[in-house]
Amino acid sequence: MPIPRRFDRRPPERDETRINDRIRVPEVRLIAEDGSQVGVLPRDDALAYARDRDLDLVEVAAEARPPVCRILDYSKYKYEQEQKQKAARRHQQNVTVREIKLRPKIATNDYETKKGHVVRFLKHNDKVKITIMFRGREQAHPERGEALLMRLADDVAELGTIEQRPTQDGRNMTMLLGPVKQRQVQDSEAQPSENGARPQ
Repeated sequence: MPIPRRFDRRPPERDETRINDRIRVPEVRLIAEDGSQVGVLPRDDALAYARDRDLDLVEVAAEARPPVCRILDYSKYKYEQEQKQKAARRHQQNVTVREIKLRPKIATNDYETKKGHVVRFLKHNDKVKITIMFRGREQAHPERGEALLMRLADDVAELGTIEQRPTQDGRNMTMLLGPVKQRQVQDSEAQPSENGARPQ
């Protein structure tokens, strides 16, 4: 059973970056705060160099021989790295796949309702998996399911494009639609530029 966060007394994950006294090697290759090479120094000298400048000695390449260390403000450096990671996560688009299920002999009203769901999902930049469920004798006519899927794809073609064509899987047939990249052309077309609007 997971421990509730407020009762969890385990220490937070430890930062594995070696800084200052946690650097145990006898000598390091030192890079100054401005990025210039200082050279290979005993660890204690490098540490004194950092402390004289009220900065940290941070190991940036542990696998090098000797390890490479840099002079910097570690708390500021760590904050900037976290901000970069957050920005990278914001730029990653989480693609959601929605599923809509149809029957081969779906009524017109039901079809329009399901199509409305597909349109809504595509407008929200979600992918949509459409599944046709065959029962009994319906399995003898897979072409009807494929025709229904292609009809739906045509009906929503302005918003969605076929990423996976209809494929049969046992009693089901599936097709995957992805959102079309919307081009914001209408606004630019609706607003003629001042340069071109008036004759010279």
